[in-house]
Amino acid sequence: MKRASTLVAAGSLLALSAGPVMAEEKYALAVDTAYIFNTLLFLIGGFLVMWMAAGFAMLEAGLVRTKNVSMQCLKNIALYSIAGLMFWITGYNLMYTGVDGGFMGSFGPYSFDPVGGDALDTGYSTASDWFFQMVFCATTASIVSGTMAERIKLWAFLIFVVILTGVLYPITGSWQWGAGWLSEMGFADFAGSTLVHSVGGWAALSGAIILGARKGKYGKDGQVYVMPGSSMPLATLGTFILWLGWFGFNGASQLAMGTIGDVTDISRIFANTNMAAAGGVVTAIALTQALYKKVDVTMALNGALAGLVSITAEPLAPSVLQSVIIGGVGGAIVVFAVPMLDKLKIDDVVGAIPVHLLAGIWGTLIVPLSNSDASYVTQFIGVAAVGIFTFVASTIVWYAIQLVVGLRVTEEDEAMGLDKAEIGVEAYPEFGTGSQRL
Repeated sequence: MKRASTLVAAGSLLALSAGPVMAEEKYALAVDTAYIFNTLLFLIGGFLVMWMAAGFAMLEAGLVRTKNVSMQCLKNIALYSIAGLMFWITGYNLMYTGVDGGFMGSFGPYSFDPVGGDALDTGYSTASDWFFQMVFCATTASIVSGTMAERIKLWAFLIFVVILTGVLYPITGSWQWGAGWLSEMGFADFAGSTLVHSVGGWAALSGAIILGARKGKYGKDGQVYVMPGSSMPLATLGTFILWLGWFGFNGASQLAMGTIGDVTDISRIFANTNMAAAGGVVTAIALTQALYKKVDVTMALNGALAGLVSITAEPLAPSVLQSVIIGGVGGAIVVFAVPMLDKLKIDDVVGAIPVHLLAGIWGTLIVPLSNSDASYVTQFIGVAAVGIFTFVASTIVWYAIQLVVGLRVTEEDEAMGLDKAEIGVEAYPEFGTGSQRL
């Protein structure tokens, strides 16, 4: 404290001695500082969201059966890489360049600032903004990966990722974040309950319906056969990684860290985000105990994620209690929606549809509770428009892929496991069929 006081005093004397001559330079220094901190926010938030790719990979690896773990790891590193390439090739410009109240931007690759650039008029480095937006794009594709696990062909999935990350996600994102027609209407989605999570959820729902359930998942008389995942420790690790990454997801969506007010708001976003996740976990635990007389760890994990998705549309304005309630409702959605999907014979391996689609819808619709600038009608229009476009477009793309290369592996390959059938690398050879060779 003494050192800080001395520096402040010294700074004051310097300002007095400099007089009015230094005023312009002092202002420029403030702009430089804001530019640096804004850029730093994008970069820190970006690598936290990038780390969510590891979270999705571990969550999915834990929730699929042993014979499909390597495939999920491969899909997740591949989709992240494809998303990065596609968002540079055309995604960013389609989402942000020349939207002007319309329905999409322009096609073409994005150009960064020159080496050593100092474009202070933007308030941040353009490359940092591109990086931050790109990792959101990759998150959308991760949602689809888990739902359709264990029976989709690798290349069919990757072709869909190309279209989703390069075209579909950027178009709906442009409607709001690119200053498109939804933004003009006053639609509010702070960090992407709809624009990221529901988009991924709609694409996953469409694909799951077309692809069909895993062999043996549903019986003829309505029975549902549980197919336990390979590793609850991996799934738990994945959930904690996602929880950590969400602070970048929501916090850095403040998009500025150059003032005391911005930093204060980022802190509040962190706290609300954490409390919503906690509310989702506790609600899921309590409900599964009450309904099934046992606590389901997978429900608790997805309860955390549903709470996070629910608060993502508006993590700044709610009070702490409101955040807990919003997240708690998200956790309840998971508990009731998972068996509902099973009754409809929609096989969602990791529970991504309840978590990302349904909790995303809930989180978006409830925004006006705490944000007086938002309208329930406008929120509903935004949810419906994004949902209809994404579901219809995804359905067209899935059917096109099915006609060209096929979507589903053979029954023999599905029974063998995609690790061995599709990629030839078993995750646990000492325990699986590979153990026969050791």
